[in-house]
Amino acid sequence: MRLGLVTYNLASEWDVPTIIEKCQANGFEGVELRTTHAHGVEANLNRDERSKVRALFEESGVKLVGLGTVFEFHSPDAEEVKRNIEGTKEYVRLASDVGADGVKVRPNGLAEDKGIPREKTLEQIGVALRECGEFASDYGVQIRLEVHGRGTSDIPNIRKIMEAADHPNAFICWNCNDNDLKGGTLEQNFNLLSRWIALVHMRDLFVESYPWRELLRLLKDAGYTGFCCAEIPPSPDPDRVMKYYCALWKAYLERQ
Repeated sequence: MRLGLVTYNLASEWDVPTIIEKCQANGFEGVELRTTHAHGVEANLNRDERSKVRALFEESGVKLVGLGTVFEFHSPDAEEVKRNIEGTKEYVRLASDVGADGVKVRPNGLAEDKGIPREKTLEQIGVALRECGEFASDYGVQIRLEVHGRGTSDIPNIRKIMEAADHPNAFICWNCNDNDLKGGTLEQNFNLLSRWIALVHMRDLFVESYPWRELLRLLKDAGYTGFCCAEIPPSPDPDRVMKYYCALWKAYLERQ
């Protein structure tokens, strides 16, 4: 397993060269770039700009793990779902051009308050995920569904989405939510999704309310060799926080 960074919080205002520099200096081997943030790796980049982003990462040795988009497929509005599917496809093309391995999408809630049965929403998300996964397979890019959203982040519901998707290029981004312990043990919930996990978002390792050691053991036992990307809160001293996080990460791994 390798340590990476999610740019959602700590690095949200950094440009790409700064992200690479900080990762190199502090032991982070890869990064998932959150779209809509200051780095500017977006679908409006032209061919030359995309090539420059790709070259920056390839020459640095820091892996561009993926693009973290906010495209969602849970809306009762069919046209909105279609726009999100088409947006995902745009970012699949971008990911291919800049050398990113995957595109992260997410569910963001159920619509039971609008009279839509839960099972219908879960199936709808899965069908959209299948369409995106099929499209992305032609570009060598993974589609990764983040375990996210009120109700949709419940592990059994994510499992139903993945079963509805039923596509070999539809994967999971494990998100280290409190819901991972809901209705059973971490191991029971992990096993419901383990065969689809292609990326892990980790929260604050300094907070011991989440069973980090057990998660890393489960990932190791499942043969996971991908990235675990830290979603770190902003800090006035990011280098210090990143160094500390990396040291703690290595300590956890050594105890497996």
